[in-house]
Amino acid sequence: MLDAFITGLVLVFQWPAIGYLLLGIFIGIWLGAVPGLGGVIGLVILLPFTFGMETVSAFALLLGMYAVTTTSDTIASVMLGIPGTAASQATILDGFPLAQKGEAQRAFGAAFTVSAFGGVFGALILAASLPLILPIILAFGNPEIFALGILGLSMVGSLSGNSICKGLIIALAGLLISSIGYAEAESVPRYFFGADYLLDGLPIIPLVLGLFALPEVMELAIKDISISRVTREQTKGVTIFTGIRDARTHWWLAVRCATLGTYIGMLPGLGGAIVDWLAYGHAVQSAKDKSMFGQGDIRGVIAPEAANNAIKGGALIPTVAFGIPGNLGTAILLGALLIQGLKPGPDMLTTQLHITFSMVWTIVIANIIAAGLLMVWANQLAKVAFIRGHLIVPGVILFVFMGAWLGQASIGDWVVCLSAGFIGVIMKRGGWPRPPLVLALILGNILENSLYISTMANEDGLTWLTRPIVLIIFALTAITLGFSIRGVLRAKRGDDQPATGEGRETNFFLSLPLSLILFVAFTAAFSVATGWELPVGQFPLTIAAPAIVLCLVVLVGDVRGAMTVGPAVGGYRAAMSKAVEEAMLGDAVKFFGYILAMLLMSFVIGQIAALCLFVAVYLWRWGGYGWRVAAVYSFMGWAFLFGFYDRVMNVLWLDSLLSNFYGSVMELVGL
Repeated sequence: MLDAFITGLVLVFQWPAIGYLLLGIFIGIWLGAVPGLGGVIGLVILLPFTFGMETVSAFALLLGMYAVTTTSDTIASVMLGIPGTAASQATILDGFPLAQKGEAQRAFGAAFTVSAFGGVFGALILAASLPLILPIILAFGNPEIFALGILGLSMVGSLSGNSICKGLIIALAGLLISSIGYAEAESVPRYFFGADYLLDGLPIIPLVLGLFALPEVMELAIKDISISRVTREQTKGVTIFTGIRDARTHWWLAVRCATLGTYIGMLPGLGGAIVDWLAYGHAVQSAKDKSMFGQGDIRGVIAPEAANNAIKGGALIPTVAFGIPGNLGTAILLGALLIQGLKPGPDMLTTQLHITFSMVWTIVIANIIAAGLLMVWANQLAKVAFIRGHLIVPGVILFVFMGAWLGQASIGDWVVCLSAGFIGVIMKRGGWPRPPLVLALILGNILENSLYISTMANEDGLTWLTRPIVLIIFALTAITLGFSIRGVLRAKRGDDQPATGEGRETNFFLSLPLSLILFVAFTAAFSVATGWELPVGQFPLTIAAPAIVLCLVVLVGDVRGAMTVGPAVGGYRAAMSKAVEEAMLGDAVKFFGYILAMLLMSFVIGQIAALCLFVAVYLWRWGGYGWRVAAVYSFMGWAFLFGFYDRVMNVLWLDSLLSNFYGSVMELVGL
């Protein structure tokens, strides 16, 4: 094994493999940093270029790109509060508040340090643990996967905000939304309201981008502020080295979370989705002082970033060794293995072990180089936090809506993104946490499939609940909820009540309508599901039943809160007006009106022209800039849209009224 370990390292440093590795790293940094792209799209783009390449070089390019996306995705999470990829959801809870404090450099320093450590640690630990991997994987069947998914949802639901009930309701709402479209067990459409667009389910990427990005950029636009709420002079003592020292101070937390990421990451289909939340939950529950979590606690950045970089090695090994892809990315890598003439299985742990180790070394080296490069660029990246918000908003909108479009290339994606943005504003201002919804959407199909198989595989349908690992995981879930309830009760007594953070705002007059809508939605979903056969209706019924009870609890609390606040501010009408004003709903309607106009103009002049027109009009009318600034910014947007999305990615655009005209012009100029 030692010879194969060393041979794998030598193969990676041979030319041209090292050149392809560096190219993959640069591409991966870019793809991870841009919301809506990520490693899977990168694999799809690069896979055709590996035909005819030597095996080590091919995987140096693919893995070099894929491994570093969970490092560079920290940029969007910290600077914009947008999960760059699914693995960086938990990072936004404390990373974005750090940027708002003007401490983005500190967040980057800690994140990039532990990302490199997590990637190296995970790969090396897995290399030493190859003989133990198969028994661990085989021990986790569908019942265990279902139980682990419930643990992840309970973790994120209970760690997002002042109300555990709200967190759990949003998680259940995400699961219900994931059941839109054809059922997992039978080809029976559910909750699609007659729209063909929803038959394949509600797309995740447009929903996530709208839910997180639009409320944040809306606030920048309305308040005319920068991402940082303090001036650069007030943060002179905070540098990237501050974050590096933080990572060194909390090294034991990083080790624990990297270990968690390594072994959870190799569970097929599940590990990468929940590991950052398990790590974040571990950081919160193991901390003596929990008061700063959600407000910019550096431990809330270190824990998920150490874990989510360790999962890449974890997901790779079962793919190459047993032909079991852990997620969509490793499924594409499995295809690359077959293209290279390699057969996943025992040979990859014996005669082809040096190839397996070359992949492990590729992940190690890629993480180190990417972290080093991002450290060098971190100071420049952090300066964006102090730029006037009006200059940031148009660029972010451009990236967000193009990221949403890449999924299905349907105008429905833009409608979902826009709608999710407005819902995100209501949720944020009403004290409803958004992260549980995203995790539930990712896990929904996995959990439904696991629940169905677990039930059907047992004659009485319930014996799988008594399996030892299932019982252990459910016990951990109960403990997690117990600690969270105790923490919320202590916080309400004023011991360590966080003032801000996801799900921390209190606005009963916004929360009440949303809780009522959710109650009606769950009740209607339950009623409809009772008419379906068991394989089709089992999952929605399992979701809706507890959700209805939880919604009633929240409804009662919101009604009591509204009845208390109303008389205190001069009546219910005055209280409602104040709630709308505090939530900036009037300006929010105006902001989303701009975006809606852009969407409608896309049908007439095309998407590229509509996006560029939005940039120009926003800067001129809302930002107050002159026509020169608006024209230059719009031209830069057009150059990027046309050069990257149209020419490099060959995006299929919406067929507008002027499409034929544009085609004629392009032919005329030879483009």
